[in-house]
Amino acid sequence: MSGGQTLTAGIILAAGEGTRMHSAHPKVLHTLAGKTFLQRVMTSVTALNPELTAVVVHHQADLVAQAARSYDSQVRIVRQDSRPGTGRAVQCAVDQLDGELRHDGQVLIVASDMPLLDADTLHSLLDYHVSSGDGATVLTVNLDDPTGYGRIIRDQDGRVLRIVEQRDATGTELAVKEVNTSVYVFETDLLRQAVRGLDDSNAQGEFYLTDALETARRLGRVGAFAAPDPLKVEGVNDRVQLADLAKAHNLRVCREFMRQGVTILDPSTTWIEDDVVIQQDAVILPGCFLQGHTEIASDAVIGPYTTLIDAIIEPQAKVERSRVQETRIGARANIGPWTYLRAGNVLAEDTKAGAFVEMKKATIDHGTKVPHLSYVGDAHIGHDSNVGGGSITANYDGVHKNRTEIGSEVHVGAGNLFVAPVQVGDGVTTGAGSVIRHPVEDGAMVYSTNDQHEVPDWKPAWER
Repeated sequence: MSGGQTLTAGIILAAGEGTRMHSAHPKVLHTLAGKTFLQRVMTSVTALNPELTAVVVHHQADLVAQAARSYDSQVRIVRQDSRPGTGRAVQCAVDQLDGELRHDGQVLIVASDMPLLDADTLHSLLDYHVSSGDGATVLTVNLDDPTGYGRIIRDQDGRVLRIVEQRDATGTELAVKEVNTSVYVFETDLLRQAVRGLDDSNAQGEFYLTDALETARRLGRVGAFAAPDPLKVEGVNDRVQLADLAKAHNLRVCREFMRQGVTILDPSTTWIEDDVVIQQDAVILPGCFLQGHTEIASDAVIGPYTTLIDAIIEPQAKVERSRVQETRIGARANIGPWTYLRAGNVLAEDTKAGAFVEMKKATIDHGTKVPHLSYVGDAHIGHDSNVGGGSITANYDGVHKNRTEIGSEVHVGAGNLFVAPVQVGDGVTTGAGSVIRHPVEDGAMVYSTNDQHEVPDWKPAWER
């Protein structure tokens, strides 16, 4: 923070049930672009380096607390009692953390249902608060349609007089487009005094944090800082709002990649999560979902209709109509269509996993091709080998997963079955329909004999 000031605490309010989501899961654990609301807000708050970060929980408290600790092992968990309201949540936080809150610092209070709230916006709010000298500052936003939000009523000097909820506003107040976002900064001692007198003597029977601003205004000055980007402070109350916000955010992500030199043919059907990395001159075709820590190198072509999860795609690789998870795909590799690469695969350069291929924990060395209709699991295939269609590594014996080792420059006939654990040497050729149960030496040809029996003039029983 500027001015040598100290952010004493970041308090994140995550106690609400979120009834309008109509969900068995806490609202704050719903996701946008691959991360929960709570994770996103906690990441933004901790980026400001507060002396402590606290999350206030109540509804499904243990579940929310467990998630919060998974995002930050040092987070402090504050349990709100049964009395409702954001004001009560902050009262509980101040009571439980009081001995740790510096007298000469600031406390940031953030709602957890604004998944796009970013550290830059919070930094700007804190800098404004410190430079203004106000005792409390409200983060606001100007909306073309402020329906449903509390209006910010300022005095002639621009200070906040009050926040008026829509149901209580006059006609003149309803015309105000600046609204409350439920994000605040308080000087620590002022916050202590402001929340001390809160009660639930109102129509809703709740403790309102906005009422604390009335006390703060009597004891000092209350200012307001308008967020420059409305999308960053948009709240989510139901699944319609979540879908709209996710779509708007994703369109921004796609456009930013396009400005950096990535070709995205149809941003409306391309979904990219925040931790995805795409280099310039990569091409993303319609219907793709790029998730987790996926990395796509230059000149790779992804899609159409492909899902990548924590995948690494090297230059000039092509992946179409496939699902790839936790897999590294080498340069100039060709994947799909309709291929499923489960977790743990490494496909080197110039490899191929063709149509209707499934792989799991497979290592495929350079130049090797698994063209179609095959399953390769818990296996290693050396370089420049070719696997005939319909071949399977039978890796599971009912108790353990066993490995198959197939050498380099091996020619596997169609319809082979490798019963693991088994090793096949380099330069081996296998006959069509072979069942390989025992080790095969380098340079050998191996096949299985199956007697063919013919029954003349045969008819099924129902015809006989």
